[in-house]
Amino acid sequence: MEMKKRISLELRNRSPAEVAELVLDNCRSVDGEIEGLNDSYKELEFLSMANVELKSLSKLPKLPKLRKLELSDNSISGGLDVLTERCPNITYLNLSGNKIKDLSTVEALASLKNLKSLDLFNCEITNLEDYRENIFQRLSQITYLDGFDQEDNEAPDSEEDDDDDDYDDDEEPGPRRYEAEEDEEDEESASDLGEEEEEEEEVGLSYLMKEEIRDEEDDDDYVEDGAEGEEEEEEDEDEAAAADQGEKRKRDPEDEGDEDED
Repeated sequence: MEMKKRISLELRNRSPAEVAELVLDNCRSVDGEIEGLNDSYKELEFLSMANVELKSLSKLPKLPKLRKLELSDNSISGGLDVLTERCPNITYLNLSGNKIKDLSTVEALASLKNLKSLDLFNCEITNLEDYRENIFQRLSQITYLDGFDQEDNEAPDSEEDDDDDDYDDDEEPGPRRYEAEEDEEDEESASDLGEEEEEEEEVGLSYLMKEEIRDEEDDDDYVEDGAEGEEEEEEDEDEAAAADQGEKRKRDPEDEGDEDED
């Protein structure tokens, strides 16, 4: 897809003045030039044109609010002075995977006073002797080169930088804020755990109470059944005794008759 068509799709019914972020990666530039961008993108803060076959930045429009520019995996070999004139507020510039060979080409970026991070990874210039020392010497304003500072400390993620920019002046950015957030999360977790334990205790108590009630009912049933059994046994014994007495009474007259005959 050509760059101009890709831009029209990315607008999504917005006017250029409403766009703050524009990603055009992997589209196709015509003759290695930028097309479809103009000065009306005055609110643009992030522009990405990675792997679009760019050879020149000569048609880059004026983008006064642009802070981050991604130009990796193209064929740019020079003409970086255009950035100083048209994008003076850039803080992050990615030129990795381009055809930059000489230190003199990079020196054109010295006028970008707000530039803090520069990426030249996979460019031929990185093969020069004392490459890092020379870049930091010529571009004293930058903090990170190819993702690391002069003491080889890794650069923070760009998302974290954006979060820091969103802090109010009266907020404390950095570790303290994250520690406070972690403490809040721990307190919430502890609270949830306490509630769960209370619920489990209540369930356990109710279960035990139900079991005790069941045991008492079973005992009562057992006692009742035992009493009924005893009553039935007594009745059976009474009936048996009455029957024996009746038979005895029957036998007595017979015995008297035998005595008379004698």
